[in-house]
Amino acid sequence: MTAIMLFAFSTFCNAQDDYKEFMKERKEISKFTKDQLREKVSKSTQKEAKKLQKEGWKVSPGALPLDKQLERAYQMQYELDMETGFPKYIQGTASSVGGSYDAAKMQAMNLAKIELAGNIATEVGALIDSRASNNDLGQTEAESVSKSVMAAKSLIQQKIGRTIPIVEVYRDFKNKNKEVRVIILYNSEMAKAAAKEAIREEMTKQSDKLADQLDEILGF
Repeated sequence: MTAIMLFAFSTFCNAQDDYKEFMKERKEISKFTKDQLREKVSKSTQKEAKKLQKEGWKVSPGALPLDKQLERAYQMQYELDMETGFPKYIQGTASSVGGSYDAAKMQAMNLAKIELAGNIATEVGALIDSRASNNDLGQTEAESVSKSVMAAKSLIQQKIGRTIPIVEVYRDFKNKNKEVRVIILYNSEMAKAAAKEAIREEMTKQSDKLADQLDEILGF
């Protein structure tokens, strides 16, 4: 098999894995949405939705009502894995102004993904700090691991699969520009997998030994 064929095959496999992750995430969100639609929205969420509406925010035709979107986001945001204490979903939020809805949304999604990558790095970094002492890591090695996590932010962003906005609202300006605000949530198992791959690449630059210890350090 030639190098070009190997590269094409690898790209195809990665695309398939990315699509599977996307569909898994979408099914989870769809199930959550159906369950949440049957429940009443809390008064605090209704109040927040009314506040945003007074500021000019609205949802696209066919989308969930704003209060339902907010309720879904709040509930998913605070779900935890009871075994690890790690959030079940990690959040990224951003807004952007553009000459068209699509342009503003695309930029908002990109910015939210950057924030998401930073939040993933922060969560994983905290997890590593809490477990480093249990893996006989010296101070120098522990610092190297922490530096690798922070340096891996841009790599984590690249390795995050497709994301779906949980909250998507917009408002119009008099100059015809539109501002779009999105909140994206990413499944923590997928987030940890993306972080693990990115951190391993960074740690290999500093120490093959540390990279080999990564599974034990992370605990996943």
